[in-house]
Amino acid sequence: MKHFNFRVFAAWIVLGNLFGAMHSAIAGGDIELHGFSEYRFGMRIESDPFEDDISLNEIRTQADVMWYGEVFTAQLKGDLIYDDQADDQDDIDLETGHGFIDLRQANIIFSPVSWMDIKLGRQVLTWGTGDLVFINDLFPKDWQSFFLGRDTEYLKAPSDALFFSFFPGVFNVDIAYTPRFDADRHITGERISYWNGMELAGQNDILITDRPNEWFKEDEIATRFYRNLGAFEVAGYTYFGYWKSPGGVDPSTGHMLFPELSVYGMSIRGPVAGGIAHLEAGYYDSREDPDGNDPFINNSEIRALIGYEWEPVKDVTIGVQYYLERMIDYDAYTAALRAMNMPLDSSRDEDRHTVTARLTWMTLNQNLIFNCFTRYSPSDEDVYVKPEITYKVTDRWQATIGGDVFSGSTDYTFLGQFQNNSNIHAGVRYSF
Repeated sequence: MKHFNFRVFAAWIVLGNLFGAMHSAIAGGDIELHGFSEYRFGMRIESDPFEDDISLNEIRTQADVMWYGEVFTAQLKGDLIYDDQADDQDDIDLETGHGFIDLRQANIIFSPVSWMDIKLGRQVLTWGTGDLVFINDLFPKDWQSFFLGRDTEYLKAPSDALFFSFFPGVFNVDIAYTPRFDADRHITGERISYWNGMELAGQNDILITDRPNEWFKEDEIATRFYRNLGAFEVAGYTYFGYWKSPGGVDPSTGHMLFPELSVYGMSIRGPVAGGIAHLEAGYYDSREDPDGNDPFINNSEIRALIGYEWEPVKDVTIGVQYYLERMIDYDAYTAALRAMNMPLDSSRDEDRHTVTARLTWMTLNQNLIFNCFTRYSPSDEDVYVKPEITYKVTDRWQATIGGDVFSGSTDYTFLGQFQNNSNIHAGVRYSF
């Protein structure tokens, strides 16, 4: 079992001073350098037989360099990491984020004509309207970082993509082409235990996947068409690629799969009754199981989200959402399970309901921030609570304490499977 390591904290101090000196050396002119150095420590509050008691013990120094040229702008943003809980940090994998380097951005931006922008290279992409609920945002997420208690920035994983933005006048168009499939940095059992289909597992049963990996053949393309109608932004979306987290299993090998997926969706967002309302929906077409009778491949789904955010008093914000997943061809799905004598007690429901609430309170001139996000599913009977307190000590120093608390009536639901991973964590950050 690993314990608190003071060498981690000492290395953090050294790296912070090094990058601070670099910032002073190149500040100004056509180059900008920003970043931070951070130490985070976390531990589980539940006993987990498959994982370490210490969930986080790491230092992370991020440098974000922007170069502004006459023809194009270039960005390089990456993290140097000392992760005391990682097994082998010398084994770098930029796709999964494993290793002592995490390359977040490496791209160039240019405008060949006045009505088009192009961004080429590694970048973090996002769109849609949900608060930690994603329907038409089919860009990769890092669920392991999020549930371990790293900064929310790290929920969004980078994409290696070519991103076009067109502004013809009537409406705007964004096109993201990823020449090789970028999967989520999903739960594997290395740091977070999970339901493996039969029982809870973790480091004793690391998830093995067969991931689409061929350049320009196993690719993705996502589009967004949007414009303003009065005070409302209306958008339409398409996606052609694969389920971002494992959405199937090969029964002959037990390896998890990323089946082919198409998504067609829409959203609308704008002011209503003194607050901001949003509505989003998407049809998930699971192309490798069009009839819904393959129990080893995710069924097609309809997903819908409605939310509202308002500020009842100054510096206090409340946001609520209702989210629905409805399985298409549910009868075919259950019939296939019965035909194979597979148990129905842990099968999916036809409708999965979820409600979320977020409360944010800023005080002491907005230097002290209380934030709590709660996600509850009445159909799955499970809940996730993420409280966090952030205090800006100075313009450069910031301290954070928070937690990730899971609870569920069963072990096989989405949130219930993680209840042994409930944790508390704290961090201190120096920005430069």
